[in-house]
Amino acid sequence: MTDQLGTLLRRLRAQAGLTQEQVAERSGVSVRTIRRLENGGSTDHRLGTVNLLADALDLGREDRERLVALLARSREGGGGGEVGDGGDGDAPPTPRVPGEVSVPGPTPEPGPAPGTVPLLTGTPAPVVSGGLADVARELATEVRRRLRREEAHRRVHDPFPLPVRWRSAPAGVTDRPDNIQRLGPGALPREVDLSGDLRSVAEVYRRISSGRLVVLGRAGSGKSILTIRFVLDHLEASGGQGRVPVVFGLGSWDPTTTALRDWLIGRLLRDHPHLARRGPRGAPLAAALVDADLVLPVLDGFDEIAEGLRREALESLNATSLPLVLTSRPDEFAEAVRAAHAPLLWAAGVELTDLTHEDLVGYLPRTARPVPRTARPVPKAGRPVPKAARAVPGTGAGGAGADAAGDAGGADTTVRPGPGPEPGLWDGLLEELGAPAAPAAERLAAVLTTPLMVVLARTMYSEVPDRDPVELLDAARFPTVRSLEEHLLAGFVPASYRRRAPERDTAGHRPRPAGWDAGRAERWLGYLAQQLVGRDRDRQDLAWWRIGDSLPRSTRVLAVVVATALSVAVADWLVGLLNTGTGAGETFLQGCLMGPVAGLAFGSAYALVISVRGGTAFEPARVRLRQPGLHGGLGRRPVRTFAARFRDGLLGGFVMGVGYACALSLERAVFRGTPLADADTVESTLINMVCFGLIFGSAAALVFGLVAALEAPVDVTAAATPVSLLAANRATVARQFLVVAPALTVAIAGSGGLVVALLQGVLGPLNWRLADGLLIGAVGGIGGGVSYVLAFTAWGQWVVLTRIWLPLTGRLPWDTAAFLDDAYHRGVLRQTGAVYQFRHARLQHHLGRTFRERQRRYSAATFPSASGAGTP
Repeated sequence: MTDQLGTLLRRLRAQAGLTQEQVAERSGVSVRTIRRLENGGSTDHRLGTVNLLADALDLGREDRERLVALLARSREGGGGGEVGDGGDGDAPPTPRVPGEVSVPGPTPEPGPAPGTVPLLTGTPAPVVSGGLADVARELATEVRRRLRREEAHRRVHDPFPLPVRWRSAPAGVTDRPDNIQRLGPGALPREVDLSGDLRSVAEVYRRISSGRLVVLGRAGSGKSILTIRFVLDHLEASGGQGRVPVVFGLGSWDPTTTALRDWLIGRLLRDHPHLARRGPRGAPLAAALVDADLVLPVLDGFDEIAEGLRREALESLNATSLPLVLTSRPDEFAEAVRAAHAPLLWAAGVELTDLTHEDLVGYLPRTARPVPRTARPVPKAGRPVPKAARAVPGTGAGGAGADAAGDAGGADTTVRPGPGPEPGLWDGLLEELGAPAAPAAERLAAVLTTPLMVVLARTMYSEVPDRDPVELLDAARFPTVRSLEEHLLAGFVPASYRRRAPERDTAGHRPRPAGWDAGRAERWLGYLAQQLVGRDRDRQDLAWWRIGDSLPRSTRVLAVVVATALSVAVADWLVGLLNTGTGAGETFLQGCLMGPVAGLAFGSAYALVISVRGGTAFEPARVRLRQPGLHGGLGRRPVRTFAARFRDGLLGGFVMGVGYACALSLERAVFRGTPLADADTVESTLINMVCFGLIFGSAAALVFGLVAALEAPVDVTAAATPVSLLAANRATVARQFLVVAPALTVAIAGSGGLVVALLQGVLGPLNWRLADGLLIGAVGGIGGGVSYVLAFTAWGQWVVLTRIWLPLTGRLPWDTAAFLDDAYHRGVLRQTGAVYQFRHARLQHHLGRTFRERQRRYSAATFPSASGAGTP
């Protein structure tokens, strides 16, 4: 029975989502005792110990009765002492009434006595087994791995996390307590303590019956760090079971065009491409996870939604009952609540508080790393202390730094560590802030109340030599709070891009310096920051496939025309070298004519597509090509996808064929002197337009339809990062080209013979030799394949616009991908799934405004107004 009792305890603890350490903290029972109980290693149990564990797990009456029954049966089986006597030694003994078994549990009254704080487990997690449960565990593993890496990259624990505390949110922005606790009519709500700090955020969330929590905090108060810590602690407590918390940046959600469910699925597919695989019922795994209630949305940045959409967003959230965590700045959320005439239903709320002077005193001096010093011989007692060893600060009373114990004798050669951090770096400043009598100290104290500003100050002064933070008290230089904040923001990028010696790789080679000095890096980052500002919103996601959207549509169309024209012209020249029957001059002229025709055709199609898409870029491909017969053979892709590709290929190919016929007639007129106005020439041109249109159209329709049938979701097991997603799309596009180019070549040659055979008697005598068909097909296959890649894939747009066009104009570096990755490793950018974001919205606003002010035609941009939001 002891084993059954331990098994039941383990299962109940897993359902509550608590670790043994957390149960020990709640119950007062030691971890050793809990471990012995769960493993069946303890045979002498106190009822009081089990009662304490039941209270910590907030068990219902039925589960408590099962525990007591197993406990009684274990005692009857000779487990050793009576219930209530001896045993665990961790909890006080519980009085026992003879002949009666105590079954502690919730009282039938509406609520417990005032002052009690029951531990609630929130809404029950769905029970799912089989393949979907495995997918959820894989997602939990990836979320944990990625956020641990992000937390380490942000140096949250260096030297220790800044305190993030909170208090209960104002009553006007939260729901009624009885609604939060999901009580029935007439039931009295119990008192639930929501106070805590960064270490207990997941624990506080579990006290909320509805599973809905709103976290409010002003800009830079630590909301993003809190969400990361919540996800990691929640995953650790749940052991990867139940709902998987996933952070979603809310800034890109438009509730008027996209339902919350569809938006969540889209974000999952973007950041976790492997969830595009089809489930048992044909839906993507991302949709299956959301529909099965296996995803706990952590919605970060409600205030980043466009101002005119916040009321609709809150109403959309209220139309659902799913558990969630939402963060926002207080004013924006309160305004949305007033506009919607309702708070977030069933949601409790907390508001982050400011850092205190004691927090600064404990944190900032420890960020100033000690300067390495040589070890000194420590003299023994009775010998004179060398002058160099006297009055060393921080080495004990009197500052002597010598060992006063021991006997007389020669010098002791024991190596002692040198003194602590560089003395005095923050001492003077912190002393002034401790008693802010001067206005300058008051202003600085008001600035250094958020983790963001403290981190900026640390970066500028603790991590850069020869910088004295006392300059922040210069009243003439910094007359306002805003000027202090702008100074810290302005110094972050130069401090992050200070010159560092490049490390040697494993082979011992020293890489070449990137050449990104602070000035150029700040200009490039400013360009990226100001391009994130739209007409109606301030976007946060910096996606590599959307950087080209910063260019005007006309410029993008022109870039596609030039790129595709060069691709087809070069393909025509290369293939023409194989045709010994055509001279070099005619081949060159043919390429010069075919290139612009193809460029105009692809440019027109591109302009039409981006107009239909509202000017947005192409999304990265989430598919790969697989061999027929594997994974179920053909037909796994939806029929509508195949039909859409077939239609687009037919129309685009027909337009390309018409253009090719016109270019062919023009070539003959220029090179051979054939008059264009001649009736025979016009008739021949019209016939060629029909024939080549059908040949190119049918070939393109067949090939792109076949490619759609061969596509399968990308087979990855890791959450996408910007670098890995770019590399995966490059490989995907390369494989697509290797299939499309030869397939188009064969299809054009084969369809040419079929079309000529069908129209031979209708349009008169037609000529289509196999050799000519293969040459035309090779030009169409190579040139058309490259043009398709450059014009209609995310990686192709990245190459044309971001790798070539923008660097040519000096707005970005040549290796933009390496620059973004380097900015991430320097801490200027952060990663959120498959996209980058600036370290903070305040930094993004500052860089964008600085970039615009340096342009000749400066126009100020407006951002969502809020206190401390950094509005220019």
